[in-house]
Amino acid sequence: MRLMGKRQIGELQPFELVIAIMISELAAVPMADTEIPLLDGIIPILTLLLAQVSLAYLSLKNERARAVICGRPSILIEKGTIIESELRRLRINLNDLLEQLRVKNFTNIADIDYAILETNGQMSVIPKGTSRPL
Repeated sequence: MRLMGKRQIGELQPFELVIAIMISELAAVPMADTEIPLLDGIIPILTLLLAQVSLAYLSLKNERARAVICGRPSILIEKGTIIESELRRLRINLNDLLEQLRVKNFTNIADIDYAILETNGQMSVIPKGTSRPL
């Protein structure tokens, strides 16, 4: 895990989380079955690790690759207006959106300039100039 970089689980991109889970599953196989040689367990783990490091490097250096691998942020609220087509595309219902806004201490959508769903699943809220929280 240390070779994959220092990030918390919540900060991982989806492909990084999937690879971490796959590595843990592959590591469990030779431990559970003593008939399988240790090398047969290490080779797939190293292959996945190499793939993860390569994808991370590629997404770091190439913006087009980053958009394909990690995705793009989605604007959910623009100038105080909910973009319902984007909510449908992302399969987010209105109650979930409002809940996330309340968690960020916004009770009125009119106070929000932009609400953006980031690629890591976190929501960023940019308030209008007069209603910025302290």
